[in-house]
Amino acid sequence: MTSTRGIGDRGEQFAVAYLERHGITVLERNYATRHGEIDIIGLDGDEVVFVEVKTRRTPMFGAPEDAVTPKKQERIRRTAERYVEKAYAGVASCRFDVVAIAIDGGVARITHYKNAFT
Repeated sequence: MTSTRGIGDRGEQFAVAYLERHGITVLERNYATRHGEIDIIGLDGDEVVFVEVKTRRTPMFGAPEDAVTPKKQERIRRTAERYVEKAYAGVASCRFDVVAIAIDGGVARITHYKNAFT
């Protein structure tokens, strides 16, 4: 039996590989402030991308993306504001994506939702 943290770490590894294959440069992983944590921060061209990764081994608790609640989105937004102030002051464009990963029998099915918070 793999721990929840282990499943999350594995999902983030899948997500990083997926994003890099699709042209996104990963800048940070597990960026945290007192407001919350962002799983992956990347750069897609000149756009800063904040990525929440949700991984599930079973559909028993719903689809992975359903776990990104409005409250979770707000924490991610506040954390992203701190990151932009610190690292990318004056950035023109950013977006919030969700990478949902369903692992079934060792096979990962990845769904990437761009601009997921709009």
